[in-house]
Amino acid sequence: MAHAAVTPCVVVHYHEIALKGKNRPMFVRRLGENLRAATQGLGVKEIRRLTGRLVLILSPAAVVKDIRRQVAQVPGIVNFALAYRTPLQLNILKEAILQALDGRTFRTFRVQTKRAFKAFPLTSPDINRDVGHYLQEHLGTAVDLDTAELTVSIEILPHEAFFFFDRETGPGGLPVGVSGTVACLLSGGIDSPVAAYRLLKRGCTVVFLHFHSYPILNRVSQEKVRDLVTLLTRYQFVSKLMLIPFAPIQQQIVAEVAAPYRVVLYRRCMVRIAEALARLVDAKALVTGESVGQVASQTLENLAAINEVASLPMFRPLIGMDKQEIITQALALGSYDISIIPDQDCCTLFVPPHPVVRADSQVLAQIEANLAMRALIQQGIDTVQVLDFVQERGRVRAIPGALNTAPSATEEGEHG
Repeated sequence: MAHAAVTPCVVVHYHEIALKGKNRPMFVRRLGENLRAATQGLGVKEIRRLTGRLVLILSPAAVVKDIRRQVAQVPGIVNFALAYRTPLQLNILKEAILQALDGRTFRTFRVQTKRAFKAFPLTSPDINRDVGHYLQEHLGTAVDLDTAELTVSIEILPHEAFFFFDRETGPGGLPVGVSGTVACLLSGGIDSPVAAYRLLKRGCTVVFLHFHSYPILNRVSQEKVRDLVTLLTRYQFVSKLMLIPFAPIQQQIVAEVAAPYRVVLYRRCMVRIAEALARLVDAKALVTGESVGQVASQTLENLAAINEVASLPMFRPLIGMDKQEIITQALALGSYDISIIPDQDCCTLFVPPHPVVRADSQVLAQIEANLAMRALIQQGIDTVQVLDFVQERGRVRAIPGALNTAPSATEEGEHG
């Protein structure tokens, strides 16, 4: 914009956060911190908290395209817009809008004003009429209040005004980090990345655990999981992935357990290892991508048998969804194309042709009494490999990590 008093910015609106009462300042502060992490290095000078919204003030060198892409992936945002900030003077506001519309072609327009600052002498309809008449006079374009091609949105705040034309949708939900940490068993298939994303949108920080069968099988499942964690890190900015070699544990189970019960025992063993690792990173629950009846291990009886060995809550956000519903969400998330890459993972290794579909808890307990279960669990814990994923300047990189450290994308908080 040519006018020195008019500055570019991004106006971010939230919805669910506004309903949080006394906790609202904490939620808004965390959303600001997440926006700072998401846009680090892209030219955001400061992030200001204003009435019912956050505003990203941009530098002249801001990479606007990258900022818009990053902001679109921050949970907690219902919508956002590339906008301009002006002094609270109607003449400057009208002139700035006219300049910003230079080069745009549209046949009809309308003006919509939100007046958060109720002491402003003009009402919202007054502003709509004044600005609309000014633009119509200078542009010769028709006003259409119902089906306009272009909407000029104006927001009036106590010390400034904002305007924008193109509102973009955000993920909604809550800011990552306000709901504690969960540990997600990430298989590399279609379901578990969607389950993880649904918890991210509920404000949880998600730590990822992947059980693999290398070196008996190839590394493809690990490579897929790394790609999936890279994708999901775009929503939470830092992630921890634990890779657990499971084939040696499976081999011991195969050697001592009748074929029909092996799958449920694999799952019970995974849950025990996952829970031990989850406690090391202060996770309060386990997350899986299971849904009722999808495969033999996911009958109600088998799910109950798997639950028995967990003392942490087990969240199954996809429990009532069918496969097509899950695929639709995976396509929207962008994980589907990664998940369908052919691979071999521990879920397909040593799987019998006819696994039990209604596991008896007493039979399982009897079988496990004859296994060195504590040693198997400790083996899984002792052989874990940890990777930390960090987003910087809109790109995600993986670095060697440790169980007792948390990666950090930035130490900077928000300003204002």
